[in-house]
Amino acid sequence: MNADLHMADNLKTTGKGNLFVVFGEPEIEVSEVAGGEVQVKVKGVYVFDPSTGDVRSDGAEGIACWFIDTEYNEESFFVRHAYFLGANDPYNALRTTLRAQIDEAAWAGLHSDTSRPFPKPQSGRVAVKVINHLGDEVMKVCKVR
Repeated sequence: MNADLHMADNLKTTGKGNLFVVFGEPEIEVSEVAGGEVQVKVKGVYVFDPSTGDVRSDGAEGIACWFIDTEYNEESFFVRHAYFLGANDPYNALRTTLRAQIDEAAWAGLHSDTSRPFPKPQSGRVAVKVINHLGDEVMKVCKVR
């Protein structure tokens, strides 16, 4: 890691609000399933914390939600699959936020660390975006052949 990324001391001593970009990477597994389709499993997330200089590591239980762009074009991320892992009863939180009833069978398909199978991308790339419970958002792009 570059020395200029170690800014914990500077963040603590300025006395002013600091804006910085949190960066990290989700730990994912992309695999081919029956019928030549692709499936993604999210295993966890790693996030660099510039205030301490440490890397925080969480398993799937530390992920609030995650999204897949199944046809990533390296310009824009389009949410084509959305999954909500969350803690503290995310089903109830989503139902309250939407002010609507959610079919429990449909919710079961969205409350998963493994995606539904999808066709191999024409672009040859999928992107996975993960948001943890602290609001940190990280993304990883994988080549799929």
